[in-house]
Amino acid sequence: MPSRQGMAVSNVVAAVERNLQDQHDWTQTKIHDTATAGSRALIRGLPPRLLYMHPDDQIAALQQEHQGLGRGEQARRDPELEWVLPIHLSEKWSLAKFAAVFDSIKEAGPRGKRIVLGILHNDSTVVYYLMHEGMVKPRQN
Repeated sequence: MPSRQGMAVSNVVAAVERNLQDQHDWTQTKIHDTATAGSRALIRGLPPRLLYMHPDDQIAALQQEHQGLGRGEQARRDPELEWVLPIHLSEKWSLAKFAAVFDSIKEAGPRGKRIVLGILHNDSTVVYYLMHEGMVKPRQN
């Protein structure tokens, strides 16, 4: 029989997955149980558009668009599969727990150096933040 805490985490994961699909038009969502790696279940899915572009890629895309100026061309920015960590607002997280999540993704399949943090509130509101592993180079202006 699942524990009460395990059921609560499952409910959070299911609520965030439904929100991604119904409110944000994500497709190909799949729940990955990484709990055996000391972490917890993650969602892998495809957003309708690219969520994040590395600053170096932004510069290259802007240069490409500038070269195509006048022809109405834009650099391709196809969406990428993203990892989502569903948590409840009341949970207490440490850097060690977040590090365990990033480590569990290595075992679960391909990954970037970021995850999307899906934070569920008691009123069923979900807010999303990008969380990067390590240092991120600031964008050039």
